[in-house]
Amino acid sequence: MTQRSRTRTRADNEPRVLLALVLVAVGVSAIAPRVYGTWLLEVAPVLLAVPILVAGYSRFRFTAVAYRALTVGALFIALGAHYSYADAPPGEWLRAWLDLDRNPYDRVGHVIQGAVSALVAREVLLRCTPLRPGRWLAVVVTGMALALSGGFEIVEAFAGAVTGNVGEVYLGTQGDALDAQWDMLCAFGGAIAVQWMFHRTHDRHLTERLPRSS
Repeated sequence: MTQRSRTRTRADNEPRVLLALVLVAVGVSAIAPRVYGTWLLEVAPVLLAVPILVAGYSRFRFTAVAYRALTVGALFIALGAHYSYADAPPGEWLRAWLDLDRNPYDRVGHVIQGAVSALVAREVLLRCTPLRPGRWLAVVVTGMALALSGGFEIVEAFAGAVTGNVGEVYLGTQGDALDAQWDMLCAFGGAIAVQWMFHRTHDRHLTERLPRSS
């Protein structure tokens, strides 16, 4: 087997490995979570996204950069779903280290949400539309990431209104009346940061690895 073939094989196997990692993490997170109803609400994006990505794998295979970002997002969700975002241990460690008034795990989660959605949107736009790398692409991608973030806030508000205590834990506002606005600001920052930091790497992966979608 040539070096090129080995590289291609690793690239083909990586999405399967990442998928297995996500499925194991979600399964482990389901073992005695703080509140099962909240766990289900939290992991719902992963449970919806995985079948879609698997079903469309043969027609639209994302780059390794996008799959890795999606995996980080899914693992973050799984951990938060198990403990609840307001009580996640990494957030408590960060809270103590920075002497914060609240557990910031959800804030970090929204930064990751903005970054992941921006990478995915960027890839779809570059492969399926006439848009090319540049300012207009960044504007559209950022707008799409913000739209997704706003959609999540609407869903969260609705869930909180109809599910009582489960929804209160799910919202995890920790007494902040401007929680939704801060969440969207974090998503905005994540979307901007990931495009600034990884656009060259993303473009290289798109050029080297993938054909345009059919």
